[in-house]
Amino acid sequence: MRYLAIILMLWAGWVQAAPHTQTTDDIENFLQDKGVIAQINQLKQNVGQQASELILSAMGFLGVPYKRGGSNENGFDCSGFVRSMYEQTVGLVLPRRAKEQAAVTDKIDKQELQPGDLVFFNTLKQTFSHVGIYIGNNQFIHSPRQGGEVRVEDMRQAYWEKRFNGARRVNSENLKNATQP
Repeated sequence: MRYLAIILMLWAGWVQAAPHTQTTDDIENFLQDKGVIAQINQLKQNVGQQASELILSAMGFLGVPYKRGGSNENGFDCSGFVRSMYEQTVGLVLPRRAKEQAAVTDKIDKQELQPGDLVFFNTLKQTFSHVGIYIGNNQFIHSPRQGGEVRVEDMRQAYWEKRFNGARRVNSENLKNATQP
């Protein structure tokens, strides 16, 4: 179903970009009559709405202290924070560790980042040793380290830029085999 929606979105974009002909009108009318265009628009709106809810929820935890192994309002570590936000807001259960979260999400280019995507960093001389949630405008929210608190940081800061490991997009299809709570 997901792939059908993607194909239809791409196809709908192509239809809109094509020169206006009777065939184009017929296809557009057919898609409109079948409710496909409405479904695509709803899907776009839902994805944007979920990302907004995810980020608003995460922002509600600004200032919560770092706690190794923590995954609630008493304290979070980086992956516990990401897992908790996705579970509470989107209803998706991600694995517990940052490296495992990277393994079950889809790799994307840095230029493709959208709010709600995951950003990974090498902070312990290991790939994917730190994770945060991208919130837009080159910023991400995360639980940084012992003595720190959940906060927003700019990925362009030299520290984060040097340690950037990659970006990933959460895909519910990949989470069927993910670790459960």
